[in-house]
Amino acid sequence: MKTDPVTLELFKNALFSIADEMAVTICRTTYSGVLRDNMDFSTAFTDADGKLVAQGLTIPLHLGSIPTALEAVLAEFEGDIHPGDVFVINDPYHGGMHLPDVFIFKPIFVDGERLAFGATISHQADVGGRVPGSNASDSTEIFQEGLRIPPLKLYERGKPNETMWTMIETNVRIPVQVTGDMRAQLSACNIAERQFLELVERFGLETTRHYMMAVIEYAERLTRAGLRELPDGEYSFEDWIDDDGIDRDQPIRLFCTIRKRGDAIQVDWDGSAPQVKGAINCTLSFTKAVSYAAVRSVLAFDIPCNEGLFRAIDVTAPPGTVTNMVLPAACAARGLTGFRMGDCVYGALAKMLPDKVGAASDGGNTGITVGGYDDDRKPFIFVDFACGSWGGRPWADGVQGNSNMFANMASQSIELIEAENPLQVLSYELIPDRAGIGEYRGGVPYRRDYRFLEKEAVLQVRSDRRRIRPYGLYGGRPGKPSCNILNPDRNAQVLDSKLTMTLGQGDVFRHELPGGGGWGDPLKRDPQKVLKDVRNEFVSLERAAKDYGVVINDATWQIDEAATTRLREAHREKHGAEPLPTVTWEDA
Repeated sequence: MKTDPVTLELFKNALFSIADEMAVTICRTTYSGVLRDNMDFSTAFTDADGKLVAQGLTIPLHLGSIPTALEAVLAEFEGDIHPGDVFVINDPYHGGMHLPDVFIFKPIFVDGERLAFGATISHQADVGGRVPGSNASDSTEIFQEGLRIPPLKLYERGKPNETMWTMIETNVRIPVQVTGDMRAQLSACNIAERQFLELVERFGLETTRHYMMAVIEYAERLTRAGLRELPDGEYSFEDWIDDDGIDRDQPIRLFCTIRKRGDAIQVDWDGSAPQVKGAINCTLSFTKAVSYAAVRSVLAFDIPCNEGLFRAIDVTAPPGTVTNMVLPAACAARGLTGFRMGDCVYGALAKMLPDKVGAASDGGNTGITVGGYDDDRKPFIFVDFACGSWGGRPWADGVQGNSNMFANMASQSIELIEAENPLQVLSYELIPDRAGIGEYRGGVPYRRDYRFLEKEAVLQVRSDRRRIRPYGLYGGRPGKPSCNILNPDRNAQVLDSKLTMTLGQGDVFRHELPGGGGWGDPLKRDPQKVLKDVRNEFVSLERAAKDYGVVINDATWQIDEAATTRLREAHREKHGAEPLPTVTWEDA
């Protein structure tokens, strides 16, 4: 069948709108704040063989992993897939990523022929294991982390697998919430089926089959055309994770090499550290997802994210490393490593494309979980993810208060947090003098203070960038580090970046994000931008002078031009040719 470009565009938009409608369905019908408010879920549409065709506007690190999970389902059940079947999987050693992320797939049949799958993945607030939330970074093997679900049928020919549902309900602390969230995923799959059948009725069976493949081929052509415009070569970058939460004196190496030739690109993770004791190890599928997303972000914005994109990007990682774990590695907190791999890929891409790629972000979202029981032994689990400071870019400052680009998640409403959990949020504010300085400064980080109101709970935190700060580029300085503090206003105790501990009634936990790295020479920053930052309380008067050489009269809020010129000249004389020490690739 000949591909008509107008029909292709209409079909593509119709198919992508189905994936978006699936996402809206989950958001409207889910039970938990981590899905409804954080939006830690994703939706997609694949062809009959599990090739990703369309994705919803959700999380890149989920979507790039869907093909691996569905491949595991097909390997287990090919020849035994029927109308009305629904499949579930979460086991990272059978196609999943980590146990809280539960995949649900529904095959879609037309006239007895399997034509597509509706695909969803949601972060469940609990899947059992040794701690509430199933997300601790100090687990040391997968068997501690909760219920492992290999590829199984959740429904068979339209009939629920009651044994499977009972098994799930029995092994989680909050079964109503978890099964409610899973039913939200089922609702999204049913929406996908209904709207896809309407699409087939509109376009016809043969045309639908043809254009599903055409959308993939279209994405591949655009991807390869975009890659041809990038410079050929080999570019490597090294970054370090502070520790794994177990061996606290042992930093963990991430090493990425990008090899670009013609219309293809390879992202190779050889040289990264061996897998670790703590639960920050990653599956290869997760490593692929972050690599796809990073390369995709330097290409044209209108390239569809599907199998066609993946075909042009080869991702490799040696087994037994933090980027491609093997049994019995724990991985509940693998998101930490995944986001940090994103910064590592960007470090390599910054060498390839210095005018397109910014400095390091805050390192991805911090995971915070508070779980326990009230006086009536009723369980509660609060899951929150915090991120918000991008690195400075070659053309603009890093943004603040915005999700990490690999997450595309939202911040939970304080009112809802307090209404649904035994918590008070005492502060939620940007922190001055924490962004990496540069001609374009990094994003300004924020802090949140949570006061616990029940008698006792378990607090879990996975964070990083305490010792290895977000790198700056081309003269920009690193962002300030993250910080965890218990009871900051009374007997303040600085906590480790990764922790599992007990909270008591009235305890206050504060998390401070790291600042984004700066880009370029700080003494080249426009003084008017420095003044604006001071007025917005992003930068103090003292740091404006010390870091940027800008003197501001706080009575008139005017820049003292002569004093600024003298101070900047003094900075240059003191530091020689480089006005401030440059962050080298090795230091980063």
